[in-house]
Amino acid sequence: MHENDISFEVRKAAFKVHSALGPGLLESVYEVALAYELRQAGLLVQTQVPLPMVYAGIQMEAGFRLDLLVAGKVIVEIKSVETLQEVHFKQLLTYLKLSGLKLGQLINFNVAHLKEHMHRLVNGL
Repeated sequence: MHENDISFEVRKAAFKVHSALGPGLLESVYEVALAYELRQAGLLVQTQVPLPMVYAGIQMEAGFRLDLLVAGKVIVEIKSVETLQEVHFKQLLTYLKLSGLKLGQLINFNVAHLKEHMHRLVNGL
């Protein structure tokens, strides 16, 4: 499955989760529900995937964790905050660079209308 097709499924599942649960819950709640919906759609979903970094030629565990990795191709970073900050976008871009993956989705569930709060980020590689 291509990254764009996976991204479409992520968006569709996120709308379903947000419609059912609404805003104001913990990120972990949205993570579990979104993973469930994506699995129901037939996608392989990994949660809290450790992401090491390489420094001075040595692989190090730096505490990075991907909220969701969908089909081994798309990183989904989930937030439940008043407003997304620049650091949230940079965090996802860092994950994309460290993983070598092309596409990420940043989703803030703590909003009244989800559409404007889902962002696709592309790793320029």
